Amino acid sequence: MDRRSLIAAGAAAVAAWPLALRAQTDPSSSAVTEGPPPPHDIRPSYPATSQAETYSRGEIVNGVSDFLGVSAEAAAGAIERIFKENGRPTAYIAGEEGSAAFIGGLRYGSGLLYMKNRKPVKVYWQGPTVGFDWGGNASRSFTLCYNLQYPEMIYRRFPGVEGSAYLIGGLGVNYQRAEDITLAPIRAGVGLRLGANIGYLAYSRKRHILPF
Repeated sequence: MDRRSLIAAGAAAVAAWPLALRAQTDPSSSAVTEGPPPPHDIRPSYPATSQAETYSRGEIVNGVSDFLGVSAEAAAGAIERIFKENGRPTAYIAGEEGSAAFIGGLRYGSGLLYMKNRKPVKVYWQGPTVGFDWGGNASRSFTLCYNLQYPEMIYRRFPGVEGSAYLIGGLGVNYQRAEDITLAPIRAGVGLRLGANIGYLAYSRKRHILPF
């Protein structure tokens, strides 16, 4: 190769060097010929229409018996009727509450909401009651939740279902319902306070003094 050819080849190499460097550092450069990057999967890691897991009859009977301090037979009697009418719950709330009434009354409580494969969530509830009863009590409450798919769905007002209150084996049960979510609070030793369940309960993230 003569001297002129050697100089021309060197000049061409120097001119092409910036383009090669740009191709290595700039993915948008047209000099890249490796093809488009692999597509990014934007789908959630869980099914969008997934349903919450449910609790079996045995799990709830044991939970009610242990938390409310009643016999397994008494717990099974109340649970049998609830399961027959509503099936298996997707969650439950275990907590304590206090109430008082003379014709009209108030109820306040707090507890933890449990769902399978989720951390327990703190829940408060409060609400007015109306009924032909009087007195006051402090008791534990074990509330079964039906069709509650996410913990955040509990934070709303649940009116009581008229005529749903009953007493089995010393356990008082009544139903509350909002849209397609049903709650079944189970209370121990309610006595005459069972009639005060006509009303509503508002479930919230924080405690509220005013029940309305």
